[in-house]
Amino acid sequence: MQATLLGILGLALLRTLHAQDSIPVQADFQQDKLTGRWYSIGLASNSNWFKEKRHLMKMCTTIISTTVEGNLEVASTYPKADQCVTRNSLYTKTEQPGRFSYTSPRWGSKHNIYVVETNYEEYALVATQISKGTDSSTMVLLYSRTKELSPERLEVFTQFSKEQGLTDDEILILPQTGEAGSMGM
Repeated sequence: MQATLLGILGLALLRTLHAQDSIPVQADFQQDKLTGRWYSIGLASNSNWFKEKRHLMKMCTTIISTTVEGNLEVASTYPKADQCVTRNSLYTKTEQPGRFSYTSPRWGSKHNIYVVETNYEEYALVATQISKGTDSSTMVLLYSRTKELSPERLEVFTQFSKEQGLTDDEILILPQTGEAGSMGM
């Protein structure tokens, strides 16, 4: 039984390492150009929370800034019930430019974040490998500097999400916010 368990854990570790190796990072990543306001246009995930909350999700506003230490402070504001809620996260830089790590203080999950592709002025494609205990999931985000993005960029997001093993029902183009948009989002 122990051998079987070790075999399963070994396979899970290999899959995780392979998944991390297979996620590309923006060449010549320039962190300072990633800062500023972004809108989340697309979200794809195979996590349970995404499956449960998918029907409630809407576009949110994210402000990215650089800390003195060179990390990224990420503040995402999204509509929840009748109000806007802001979640702050600190993405710690790694030895690879364009790759960051984050541990959720609330859930204890570990996140490996990859800035896959961006032109800094229009869009950014970001992939995250999330692990907590033996559970792991993938999340892909498509950010835009405006509330709309070309069909070509949406297709790049969809195709990349599928390359990460996500299915059509795990890929969502987020609806724009209505009243929350007038609350400064």
